[in-house]
Amino acid sequence: MGEWAVLVGYMRVSTVEQNLDLQRDALEGAGCERLYEDTCSGAVVDRPGLAKALDQLRGGDDLVVWKLDRIGRSLGHVVELVATLRSKGSGLKVLTGGIDTTRGHAIERGLGHFW
Repeated sequence: MGEWAVLVGYMRVSTVEQNLDLQRDALEGAGCERLYEDTCSGAVVDRPGLAKALDQLRGGDDLVVWKLDRIGRSLGHVVELVATLRSKGSGLKVLTGGIDTTRGHAIERGLGHFW
């Protein structure tokens, strides 16, 4: 990350009965300076919080999630998301599962285990 780069956290729960506390604590503990959230099923395409997080990323900033299933609807969706992040000069870091594209790590090594 560059000198002014920030970690941007994204979190999602499926229902209003669930809460974001565990994800928020993990993202804040990882050093995320900005957090965005959605309450919707993982199958939902329109996620305003994710769209805003992606829009706010600058080159060198990285997107951080607690678990991979909080961000991706499918393997194809995650691969597309990583390509979008790379085009912005950003990466994806998943706090559980060991996926980290922020330093040029290959995403393919870990993603197949999730779907």
